[in-house]
Amino acid sequence: MSACSAGQITQTSSQVAAINGNSADGGSIALRNVHVVFPNSEEYSIEPGGTAVLAFTAVNLNESVADTLTAITTDFAESVTIGTATGDQEIAPQTSLAAGLPAQDFAESAEARTQSDESADAPTDLLLVTLDDLNEGVRPGLTFPATFTFEKAGDITVSVPVDAGPLTEREVSDRSPGSEAGGGH
Repeated sequence: MSACSAGQITQTSSQVAAINGNSADGGSIALRNVHVVFPNSEEYSIEPGGTAVLAFTAVNLNESVADTLTAITTDFAESVTIGTATGDQEIAPQTSLAAGLPAQDFAESAEARTQSDESADAPTDLLLVTLDDLNEGVRPGLTFPATFTFEKAGDITVSVPVDAGPLTEREVSDRSPGSEAGGGH
C-alpha cells in the first residue's frame, strides 16, 4: 500500500494560474488577469506619453445584484478611458466583463469553434480600456497600482504588471556567459 503525503508544508498547495496578469477581490467583484497589454501596433506604446491597453476580467459573484465599473484611476497615467458607449460597464449577476484587445488567433479559433459547435459562446465583445499619457514608470516586468471603482463593491486596488511581449531584447555584458561557457548538467 502507498500514498502521497505532502505534509504540513507544501510547495504545491497554493498554486496559481499561469497567466500574465494579477488578481484582486473586493465585495462581490473578482478582478482577474489584470495587466497592461504589450503594444503590438503603432497605435499603442508604453513609452512616456504613450497610450497602452489595460486588459482584465471583472467577475460579478453576486447571485442577484448587478454592479457597474464607474472608474479606473492610477498615478502612472494622466487619464484612463473606459470604452465608448454607455452601459458597457454594467456587470449582470454571475457574469463577467472582459477588457483588452482581441487576439487575431483567438478570433480565428473562436470562429472555427462556432462553426463546429453552434452552442459555443466566445467572448467577442471586449471593452477597450486605455491608459493615456503614460509616465516613465510603466515598463515591462514592473507593476504599478491601479484602483478600480465599482458602484456597489467600491474601490479595489491591484498591482498591475506590464507584459514583456513575445520577444524581449537581451542585454549582453562582459559578465554574460559566452558560447564557450558549459553547462553543469
